[in-house]
Amino acid sequence: MSISELTRNSFQSGLSAATWAGLCKLFNSKDVSLRDQETTETEISNSVLLLFRSYLGDPDLHSYLKYAVRNGLVSVPVFVATLLQAARSPELHHGATLDMFCRIALGAHYSSGLPSIGSLVAYGEPPSAILGIIQDAFALLRTAYTLPMSHFHQLTTSSSELVVALLSCITDISQLPTGQAMALFADVNDLLQNFRVGQEVRHVLESFALSLSLAIGDDAKVARGSQMIHTEPSIREKGDMVGHGSNIDIAALSFVFRHLVTFRGTDHGAGGGDYPAALLVGVFRWTSWTPVVFYTQLYLSVFTCLMQCAANPGALVWRAFIIGRLPSILLSFQKYVNAENTNTVETDWKIAHQAAFTALLRRNDLLMIVNTLFSKIDKLEEQRQLPRSFMQQQLALGLIDQRIAVSLDSRISNFHVSTLQSEAEEAGYTLSSYLEWKLSRDSHDDTALWMDKIWSNCGSHATFADFVCKRLTACAGHFDIEGLSQLCKNLHSRHYAVDILALHSRLSDPIAHILLFLEGYNCETVGDPQGAMNLLGVVVLFVQSILIRFKLHGKLFVVKDRKLNCEYLIQPPKVLTQEMIPPEDLGTFKAWLKTLFDSSSEGIEDTILRSTHPKVLLRLSPNLLLHAITMNLEGRIDNDLLNNGVMYFIDPVLNWTLVSIVKALLEEIQRRKFDARVHFEVLQTIVTSQSCPKPVIVLCGPLVLALLNKIKQGASHYMGSFNAEIVHNAVSELLGIKQASLIQNLLTTNRHVGWRNQPKLAIQDALATARAGKGPFIDVARCLRIVAPTRFLELLWSQLMNGAGVGGSMEGGKRLVVLILTLPLPGSPPLFPLFINTVLPSLISHIDQLPVSEQAAQTEMLQSIITSLFTAAISTEVAMRTVLGQHGPVLGQHSSVMARRLVAELRTRKLSYTSSSLSQRLSTSTPCVANFPIFMDLESLK
Repeated sequence: MSISELTRNSFQSGLSAATWAGLCKLFNSKDVSLRDQETTETEISNSVLLLFRSYLGDPDLHSYLKYAVRNGLVSVPVFVATLLQAARSPELHHGATLDMFCRIALGAHYSSGLPSIGSLVAYGEPPSAILGIIQDAFALLRTAYTLPMSHFHQLTTSSSELVVALLSCITDISQLPTGQAMALFADVNDLLQNFRVGQEVRHVLESFALSLSLAIGDDAKVARGSQMIHTEPSIREKGDMVGHGSNIDIAALSFVFRHLVTFRGTDHGAGGGDYPAALLVGVFRWTSWTPVVFYTQLYLSVFTCLMQCAANPGALVWRAFIIGRLPSILLSFQKYVNAENTNTVETDWKIAHQAAFTALLRRNDLLMIVNTLFSKIDKLEEQRQLPRSFMQQQLALGLIDQRIAVSLDSRISNFHVSTLQSEAEEAGYTLSSYLEWKLSRDSHDDTALWMDKIWSNCGSHATFADFVCKRLTACAGHFDIEGLSQLCKNLHSRHYAVDILALHSRLSDPIAHILLFLEGYNCETVGDPQGAMNLLGVVVLFVQSILIRFKLHGKLFVVKDRKLNCEYLIQPPKVLTQEMIPPEDLGTFKAWLKTLFDSSSEGIEDTILRSTHPKVLLRLSPNLLLHAITMNLEGRIDNDLLNNGVMYFIDPVLNWTLVSIVKALLEEIQRRKFDARVHFEVLQTIVTSQSCPKPVIVLCGPLVLALLNKIKQGASHYMGSFNAEIVHNAVSELLGIKQASLIQNLLTTNRHVGWRNQPKLAIQDALATARAGKGPFIDVARCLRIVAPTRFLELLWSQLMNGAGVGGSMEGGKRLVVLILTLPLPGSPPLFPLFINTVLPSLISHIDQLPVSEQAAQTEMLQSIITSLFTAAISTEVAMRTVLGQHGPVLGQHSSVMARRLVAELRTRKLSYTSSSLSQRLSTSTPCVANFPIFMDLESLK
C-alpha cells in the first residue's frame, strides 16, 4: 500500500482528519525505504491534492489538508510547492478549490509570524527552486483571472497575496541566470499587459520587472524581443510559414476581405468601426511583409474577390466596398501602425501604394473581367474606370499624393465625380439639410432615382451612411413616426441603400434605438390610429429586413443600459389554443378575433387600435389567424368570413404582422405533415396578393420555396385549391429570377449532399480556391451550427492533408487554416484553444501511429501550422488591444496561456517522434521564442 492508497481509502471510508493523520504517521514509521522528510511530506500533500481532482471543493479533504499543515504532518514550504504545481492542472481549475488552497497556505504563514523566506519557502532553498515556485505562482495568478468570478471565493485576492509574499523571497536578482531572468521578465509582462491585476500586486510586479530589466543588462534587447509584439508590435522577422512563393499568396487578405464584406453591418464586418483596421494590423504583423509587399497583396486580393463575384449581384457591393470603404480602412490601418512603429515613416506608405497600383494595373487579365462587367452595368466606355475611382478616393484622403497619382494615370487630373458635398453647395444647402430635403420628398420615383445616383457615387457613401444612421436614431429617440417611416420607406426603395449603411456603420446602433422606439410606441393619443399603424408597419418591416438579412437577430441590443430583445420580430410565437392564451392577453385576443372574423364586425375601429400595444398585436396575430382556420375546419365560420379576416391582415393597417403569420403557417403545415388544405389556401392568398408588401416575400420567400421543394419530392397530401406553380411564380417574381434560381439550386444541392456534409464540402472548396491562387472563404459560424467545433477542426486538418497531394501551392491553404483558427468571431466557440487543448494531442498520437513513410509529411505540416499559429494569435491579440482596446482573451484564451499548456503537453510526450519534432521546431523558431520564451524550455526535449 502507498500513501495515496491510504489517503483514498481513509477519505472514502469517512475517517476524520485526525484518524487519517495518525494512520499516515503509523505508515511512515513502518516504512523501511530510505526516504527523506521532504519526500514523505510531498507524497502526503499530493495524495490529498490528487483526490481534489475528483472531489472539487470537498470539505473533508479540506480538513485533511488543514490538519496536516497545522499539525506539522506537511510543512508549509512543501505544501506551497505542491499546491502550486497541482494548480497547473486544468482539472483543478475551480475557483473555490484553489482559493481554499491559498487560504490554508496564507493562514499558516500569517500565524507563524515568520518572514516569507522562513515560512512559505524554506531557509537555504536554492535560487533556482525559488524561481520555479514563483513561476508556478504566476501561473496560478493567471488562472485566477481567467476563471469565473465568485463573491464567496476571492481567488484573485488570495493568489495575489501569495504572489506578493513569495516575491519577497528573492533577495539578489543579479545572481539569476539570464535565461531564467528573461523567462520571469516575460511572465511579469504577460501579467501586466493581459490581466487587470489589483493595484498592490501590480506595484510589486512592476518593481520586480524593473529590477529584472536592470539585472539583464546588455541582454535587455534580447528580453525586449520577447515582448516585441507587446511594446513594438510591428514584427519584422520571417515566420515559419513564409516560404517560396509566399509573397504572391493572396489567400490571407482575400479571406479577411470576404469576411468583412459578407458580415457587413455587424460588429465584426466592414462597418464595424475600426475592427477591419484591427484585422489588417494583425495580418501585417503576422506575415512580416514589407509595406510594398503588403499593399501589393492587398490590392490584388480585393480585386480578385471582386472578379470572383462578377457573375452575381454581389459585384456591386464589392465595388462600393473598394471605392467607398476600403480607403478609409487603410487610413486607419496606417495610423495605428505608424503610432506604434516609428521605423515606418509616412512616405513609405505612399511608395507602397504606388508599387501596389503599378502591380494592379499590370494585371490586364484581372482588370479586363472587372471592367467588362462594370462597363455593362454602368455603360461606361473608360476601361480603367474602377481603378481610377479607387485612386481618386485615395488621393482625396491623402493616402497618395497628386504626383504619384499622375505618374500612375495621366488622366486622373481630368477625372471628376460630383460628391454630395459639391452638389449641396451648388444647390445652396448645407450637406445635412440637402440630404434631409432629398430624403423627405413626396415623389417616390424622384427619391429612387436619387438613391440610384448615390449608389453609383461611391465616394459619397460614407457621408450618406453617417447622416442616415444619425437620422434614424434621432427620429426613433423623438418618437417621430412620420419621419422614421418616411426614411425607412426610402431605404426600402432600393435594397442596396442599406448595403451602403452596412459597409460604413454598425447597423446594430440605429436598430437598437428603433427597437426601443417600438417598445414604447402606441396609438393611445394619436389622432389617426389607422394612419399611425400604416406608418409603424413600414418601420417594423424595415427592422425585420435588417435583422434577417444581416443576421443580427441573435444579438442582444443595448441602449442606455437597457437590454432589448428582437426575437419577437423574427420568430413566430408559439402556437396556442384560446385556452392557453395568457390571461393578460386573453381579452385582447377575443376582441381582435371578433373584429376580424365575426359576421357582426364593422371592421377595425380606432378604439381597438388605441387599446392594443403594437408588440402585443404582433405576438397575437399568428394565433388569431391559426385559430380562425381551426374554427373554419370545425364549421364555426364559413370561408367568406375567413377570407375576409385574411384580407384585413393583408391591408396596410396589419400587413406588418405578415412575416410572423407566414412563418407560423409554414411551421403548422409541416407539423401537420402537409395535410393542411385551408392553411395552404390562406398561404396562397397572402403570397399572391398584390397588397402583400415586398419585404414579406423577400424575408419569407426562401422558406416558401423550400416548402414547395418538399412538395415536389412527393411530400404533399391534399391541398385543396392550392396551386404550387402560381405561388412559385409570385415568389420568384418578387425575389428576382436569379435569386430564386440560386435558392432553388441550393435546395437541390442540399437534398443530394445532405446538410451534415456541407462543412466538409465548404472546407474542400475553400482550400481548393486557395491552392488555385484565388480568394477563399468559408462561413465558419454556419459550419459550427451543423457540426461540433472539434469535428470541424478534424475535418479542417484532414482536408488540408488531402489537398497536399493534389498539387499547387500549399502556402495559401496553410494561411487559410491559421486565419480560421485566429479570426475573432463573436458568438462562435473559440477555435484556437480548442485546437491546442483537444485536437492537437490526438493529432500527435495519430501521426505517431502512421507508417514511417507518411509521418514526415504530416509532421512537417503540423510544425508549420503550429509555429505560424502562435505568431498569428499574438499578432491578433495585440492588434485588438491596441486598435480596439480589447484587453480580454479575444481568442478564448491568451496565447501565452496556450503556449504554456502546449509546453506542458509536449513534456508528457518525450518519447513521441511527432512531439519531439514539434518541440525542436518551436525551440528553434526565432519568432516563437522571441514572443514566447517558454518555448526555450523545449530545448531539453530535443
